[in-house]
Amino acid sequence: MVRITDVARRAGVAPSTVSYALSGKRPISPETRRRVEEAARELGYRRNAGTRSRPVGRSKVLALAVPLRAGVHVPSMMRFALPVVTTARACDHDVLLLTEEDGPEGLRRVARAGLADALIVLDVQLDDPRLPLLRALDRPSVLIGVPAAPAGLSCVDLDFQAAAELCVDHLAGLGHRAVALVGPPPEVYARRTAYAQHVVKGFTVAAHRAGLASRVHPCETTAADARRVAERMLREQPALTGVVVHNDVALEPLIDAFTRLGLRVPRDLSVTAICPQDLAESAAVPVTSVAVPSAEIARLAVELLVDKLAGEPVPDATALPPLLTVRASTARRTPP
Repeated sequence: MVRITDVARRAGVAPSTVSYALSGKRPISPETRRRVEEAARELGYRRNAGTRSRPVGRSKVLALAVPLRAGVHVPSMMRFALPVVTTARACDHDVLLLTEEDGPEGLRRVARAGLADALIVLDVQLDDPRLPLLRALDRPSVLIGVPAAPAGLSCVDLDFQAAAELCVDHLAGLGHRAVALVGPPPEVYARRTAYAQHVVKGFTVAAHRAGLASRVHPCETTAADARRVAERMLREQPALTGVVVHNDVALEPLIDAFTRLGLRVPRDLSVTAICPQDLAESAAVPVTSVAVPSAEIARLAVELLVDKLAGEPVPDATALPPLLTVRASTARRTPP
């Protein structure tokens, strides 16, 4: 389906300019209108019949809700927030950042005051208390994350369940029979944060399917915590030879802890990760990983909102397929 943002990229203009050019709601130069109409024809773009009756947002502001709660790694959140800002600017919108922990109240305040035309929500929980409000608001929203019941909402994210399954299947294919998942801090699991729960489900499903012994280990964000988790993993699973890491901060400290405990990566222990690509590439031992494409996810979230504001139909859920890149941290299991 061709979207208004596709036409904007082809014509070299902002999505809002495409909307104005095709609707006639604002004066547009003849040259710009010609480029927009030509791009629309080339791509086969057709405006939604309901577009003319829908109001275009007045504030030209998108609200981005980034709750800075316990267990949230701020640099990881910024990997999404910064591309949201740059993409929004390219679409002729500014971004209002909401960081409070008061859940629906911050969103309700923004909507009541008319401070933003639309909302992007991060750190989504499976049973997120913000969802009923988002369904009831008179302005569009997009979730970066997929809750348990996404009906009536627009969501975009990496398919984290499939990502975890890819990691486990890779280890199983190399002959590893005992695996462990090192995840985010305990409070992230306690909140039933969606991406973490999807990873656990994928890890568990794939391990069961392959007949592997498996355990899940939450991990705090300090090097000392990583060392303690590494020691506990080896104590609880003496036959452990494969690890999936879903904790950006713990990745390097875990590899260091395994080395200090006398295990060589990948000869004694194969390590995979679900993390940003640059972290996997820059590790002391480059890590086999599924990249979290935060910039692409953020760009898609903004484009979906811009399409919604223009009255365009958008899909309910957009799940980006995972891609596993094999690097030096995994190898075939050596029999004892």
